[in-house]
Amino acid sequence: MKSGKTIKSMKLMAALFLVSFSAQAKPVIFQEPLSPRIANYDIEVKLDPAERLIRGREVLTWHNKTDQATDEMYFHLYLNAFRNDQSTFMKESNRSGSKKLDKKDGWGYIELERVSIQGGPDLTDEVRFAWPDDGNTADKTVAMISLPQAVEPGGSVIVEIDFASRLPSPPIARNGSKKEYHFASQWFPKVGVFEDGKWNCHQYHAHSEFYADFGVYDVFITVPEENIVGATGIEVEVSNNGDGTATHYYHAEDVHDFTWTTSPNFVVFMERVQDVDVRLLMQKNHKGQAKRHLEAARIGIGRFQEWFGNYPYPNLTIVDPRDGAFATGGMEYPTLITAGTFPGLPGGVRIVEMVVIHEFGHNFWYGMVASNEFEEAWLDEGINTYSEIQIMHDAYPSQSSIVDFLGFKFDDLQMRRYSYVRSPDYDPVVRKSWEYFSGGSYSAMAYSKPALALVTLENYLGRETMREIMRAYFERYKFKHPKTQDFIDVANEVSGQDLSWFFDQMLYTNAVLDYAVWSVKSEKVKPGIGIDYTDSIGGDKISFSGETETMFETVVKVRRLGDFKFPVEIELVFQNGETNHETWDGKDLWKEYRYLKPTRLASAAVDPEKKVVLDIDWKNNLMKAGRKAKSRSAGHGYLDMMKFMMNPD
Repeated sequence: MKSGKTIKSMKLMAALFLVSFSAQAKPVIFQEPLSPRIANYDIEVKLDPAERLIRGREVLTWHNKTDQATDEMYFHLYLNAFRNDQSTFMKESNRSGSKKLDKKDGWGYIELERVSIQGGPDLTDEVRFAWPDDGNTADKTVAMISLPQAVEPGGSVIVEIDFASRLPSPPIARNGSKKEYHFASQWFPKVGVFEDGKWNCHQYHAHSEFYADFGVYDVFITVPEENIVGATGIEVEVSNNGDGTATHYYHAEDVHDFTWTTSPNFVVFMERVQDVDVRLLMQKNHKGQAKRHLEAARIGIGRFQEWFGNYPYPNLTIVDPRDGAFATGGMEYPTLITAGTFPGLPGGVRIVEMVVIHEFGHNFWYGMVASNEFEEAWLDEGINTYSEIQIMHDAYPSQSSIVDFLGFKFDDLQMRRYSYVRSPDYDPVVRKSWEYFSGGSYSAMAYSKPALALVTLENYLGRETMREIMRAYFERYKFKHPKTQDFIDVANEVSGQDLSWFFDQMLYTNAVLDYAVWSVKSEKVKPGIGIDYTDSIGGDKISFSGETETMFETVVKVRRLGDFKFPVEIELVFQNGETNHETWDGKDLWKEYRYLKPTRLASAAVDPEKKVVLDIDWKNNLMKAGRKAKSRSAGHGYLDMMKFMMNPD
């Protein structure tokens, strides 16, 4: 560990470096704070690679910027999720991964070795575990301490913590070690969020991510001297300690998390993308795929800055996990994201591209617009998945944005529809992450359904209006903690419409959207039978005396099979090439259309352009004349839909 004098000296050097850096590019220390900077950390840690052990000291400066006092503090101890198979995380995931951890003595944990208030008493013996979500007393992922003196509104407190964190092996749920590769996420004692007069500090659940306040981080990471380090923020200095180790000093501002990784086997690629320095840490056996990672970064950074707003940080680090550590892939942290690939991945299989774009997007919808992922995951995952879908469609062929290989084509939108249709109605979207029916339902409701709903809303409002909504939401709530109603309010304001009818159904119910052409009939009109009979259809009278034009009566019935009500377009195509377009508000259970024309109907379609991507079954949207639909119920067209998606035309 470094002495206080050494730390002070390094910080002074860092400040000089940062000022110099800012003169050449985007400033590292922002001219003005971008966030409230409530939770600020100075951390020193040293890694013991053989034991996967991180020993450290943390100094947390916490500011109470609410209007209520608190005489206690809550901390996340996320790594204790991997302490044993009795943790809430392991129980909810059916102890998945616990056998591997146990077999290799790979359990992870975090221990608080000493806790004190700077200039005040030692509180180590006062630390208590808490179980705010499920009462599982075996779970040790949340700890609380009682303060000797309340922190009043506008006040602050400095907490000093000595801790030891052991990374699980093999990696599980976003973090861990695999031989020489170490990935440390949620690795330090992390203070919860104090809001509305109480602490929001949930246990670590199998299907939840995170929630924290913004701050400034100064982190000193000591690792073997041959190791390369990637971390949140800017690497200010690397000092060789003369004992086979080196200390890497990282500085980050206006972020709400700090993550790092280290390995001697990283191959480093650098590229300037617009105003962002991209640093790619690739595994040696994957380095041939560096170009596609960097290209995806160019696409992601370019589209997000053009469509939604400015990425203010000067850099982005992309980490390629080693083989056997894929559990650390596909994840986002402030200014650092992880991807994941394997040797020989075909260029036409764009999983790498999708993951890089998706994870970079989280720097907007989680990193800066910091919603509560425990309680309203859709505000991050759903909005970000919507952004990913639109960017993939814009950058790659729309019918094969994910896969275009050996004649097989698959689209990002199709993939998300597949996820949603598997679990369409077990839960509403807005639900605490550990309360969903299953992992599949969590995935469908947090990611896929809201993404499809936002694509549908864009098709309804128009692309530019939707872009204005997203830009306004980002600008208004960056470096804040918005809630669901905040997004709705922005959408209503920008669109100039009350969209409650849409969001109420989409977010707070399990209603399924499914419109279908139920039956079509197009038959030659015959003379009537009886006294004083006159054929009259749609106000047009037909005489059958003498030579008359042959006329056809067409009757089309469309149905709403689900509970979700949404306006849809109806297209009727006749055999002579004539096309009729109708608009149905979709509120009734069914609607009938009648026509009298000198031609038969060829086909009828609901939502012919597939704008309503939230519709659960596109297979029943089209019918040719002469066919009658079989009885269907919402949610049961899944297999037909999947077959149709494989061969949409």
